[in-house]
Amino acid sequence: QVQLVESGGGLVQAGGSLRLSCAPSGRTFTSYGMAWFRQAPGKEREFVATIRWSSGSTDYADSVKGRFTISRDSAKNTVYLQMNSLKPEDTAVYYCAARPNPTILFRRANEYNIWGQGTQVTVSS
Repeated sequence: QVQLVESGGGLVQAGGSLRLSCAPSGRTFTSYGMAWFRQAPGKEREFVATIRWSSGSTDYADSVKGRFTISRDSAKNTVYLQMNSLKPEDTAVYYCAARPNPTILFRRANEYNIWGQGTQVTVSS
């Protein structure tokens, strides 16, 4: 069974950095599109960033552009989300997601059919 396992969340002060990792298990994801979403208490899940594994092409939400970077390491079969200049409004549970054979970069959560359990990121002011 395919699983996504996130790690790297935690508590950080505003202006600090964290790096999230997403390690798929059960198969390699070199033909997949990978994404990060987040959900704050009382809010809907929102798109953060996506990467097409085969090409490395990326897309970001405007709210994180210039501060967050999504990347993948094929040797480690891992996707990363480097988060810099963190703000209190970045506080949320962050989820890794995957979908096979993307023809474009997708931003909608319902386009992804494999999800991780989430990792909490808390940014204090």
